[in-house]
Amino acid sequence: MLQASEPSIERPCREIERCNQRGGRMLSIVDLLDAGTVDLDAASYLLAAIGRGASFLVGARPGGAGKTTVMGALLNLLPPDVELVAADGLATIEAGLRSPSPRRCYICHEIGDGPYYAYLWGAALRRYFDLAEAGHLLATNLHADTYEEARGQVCKQNGVRAEAFRCVHVLLFLRVEETPRGRTRRIATCWESDGRSEHAPLIGAEGASLDRSALTDARSRAEARERLERIAASGARTIREVRRALLAPANPPLS
Repeated sequence: MLQASEPSIERPCREIERCNQRGGRMLSIVDLLDAGTVDLDAASYLLAAIGRGASFLVGARPGGAGKTTVMGALLNLLPPDVELVAADGLATIEAGLRSPSPRRCYICHEIGDGPYYAYLWGAALRRYFDLAEAGHLLATNLHADTYEEARGQVCKQNGVRAEAFRCVHVLLFLRVEETPRGRTRRIATCWESDGRSEHAPLIGAEGASLDRSALTDARSRAEARERLERIAASGARTIREVRRALLAPANPPLS
């Protein structure tokens, strides 16, 4: 079993905390379960897929919908041998393209055209997506409510090749709802690609089913579910507590 060394916990957690835009602590997958942002079936799928090294994108059109919060919680699920790196400009991206090993996850804090830290658009975004084809992982978010909107922003507006877009394996879209208990957010839809085929819906869209997943199977999702239930029952809540609990034998990498 992999040992939960402090560097293997602190380094990724510090990088996740750099994504924080609104103060307070970054939330964990257990926090998202408690809040109803994600249900246990979806969380189990995400742990099984991202725990094997799936790249992912989180979308929601309104600001404050929780995109960065969800992205941070999911970054905490990545394999322990994957270094987290902020994609803070072309120089960092080009260095990653020249060095496909060791495998890293490059975090674009948002796909957007603005003078903000690790925001990418245009030529820089096109090179960012090339990182996935070079063997690295990607994690990002953007202002889009649907798969079609996200693909339009990335491929049509920014000229990212469809082949590169498919290398972002998991696309999640949030929905914000007003309830008697206040404003809530939840994962409304999820789309998946194996990196070669077009994305297909797994949650919340016509024809969606987790059984269509090419990255996970029923057994891996069941094992992930058991782990999440044990972690939640243990009282772990912070990203550090959950990261420590998740350090376990690595799942086989995606082919």
